[in-house]
Amino acid sequence: MAAGISVKRGLLSRRTWLFLAVRRHISASSVCLTRAENSAHKAARVNEKFCLDLVKDSVSQKSIGLMRMHFWKMAIEEIYRDDPPNQPVSAELWRAVRKHSLTKRWLLRIITEREKDLDDRAYRTLQELEKYSENTQSSLIYLLLECLGVTNVHADHAASHIGKAQGIVTCLRATPYHSGRRKVYLPMDICMLHGASQEDFIRGSREQNIRDVAYDIASQAHVHLQHARSFSHNVPEAANLAFLQTVVLEDYLQRVRRADFDVFHPSLKKRNPLLPIQLYLRSWKKSY
Repeated sequence: MAAGISVKRGLLSRRTWLFLAVRRHISASSVCLTRAENSAHKAARVNEKFCLDLVKDSVSQKSIGLMRMHFWKMAIEEIYRDDPPNQPVSAELWRAVRKHSLTKRWLLRIITEREKDLDDRAYRTLQELEKYSENTQSSLIYLLLECLGVTNVHADHAASHIGKAQGIVTCLRATPYHSGRRKVYLPMDICMLHGASQEDFIRGSREQNIRDVAYDIASQAHVHLQHARSFSHNVPEAANLAFLQTVVLEDYLQRVRRADFDVFHPSLKKRNPLLPIQLYLRSWKKSY
């Protein structure tokens, strides 16, 4: 299967942003993953490679995306029959499955949800965005917990909320990127509530109703982070390494709040150079 497909800029989909977002997350969190055991570290990285492979192509034809999803569905079945395809990521994933007994359901759930995402449309409701985030981001965190040998119901609950927060923040953070390509994926129910049209976002409007939409969405992400942290006293110490993306999420939510929820504010385009250090310190403190 082709490793990359050239498309016109106007046809770039939200999977392009997701690919870039996952790459940034991996770059920062890898500082902390090195604190895990070597085998757990390798397994965590192969799970991330698997997710990157699902989103790395931004295609103008849905059929090409469906071919990739079909390949991975078949590959997962073969991996769990101990007969992985002759493909680098598949081979690495097979070794991780054997070493850490990774749950097949989480891998298939990620693929199924990515397949639905090929329709490339806005989320109808905030709950639909949360469901997508649970099935993708949370599933990946469940796999990371398994790589770390963590089996704990409180850790699972925390992972569910962190995954939802991550999906919501990714969608909100991507708004300027998508708007510049005449695409809007923010939940339609929140936009309608505040009288914000897709054209408002495409024009890069910074009016109060646009800020209100951002406020509602960011607030929901914050609520999920708070819920996740409410389990911290009952979560095994080893699980903290799987939850360090909360540092990245909190950083964006704080910056968008300082920008008065103006998602188009120039300050939000800048990276926080201290983020890798903050991630490392949080991992050293064994907290999330």
